[in-house]
Amino acid sequence: MNSPHAINIGPREQRKRRIMGFAALAAGVLLAFALIALYAPRWSRIILFFPIWIAALGLFQAREKT
Repeated sequence: MNSPHAINIGPREQRKRRIMGFAALAAGVLLAFALIALYAPRWSRIILFFPIWIAALGLFQAREKT
């Protein structure tokens, strides 16, 4: 079945986005562990949104080839 969207990145760009996604995911996980280990206030964990969001964008774009 054909995809409803156009493929606009090649394998090289897919690889770059996948690497960026995994790197951002690792950064988010490490940051989460650091915040928990340092007993940071719960409200400070909102900063986890940014690396997790960037990870999701990179991984989804690599998967969908867009």
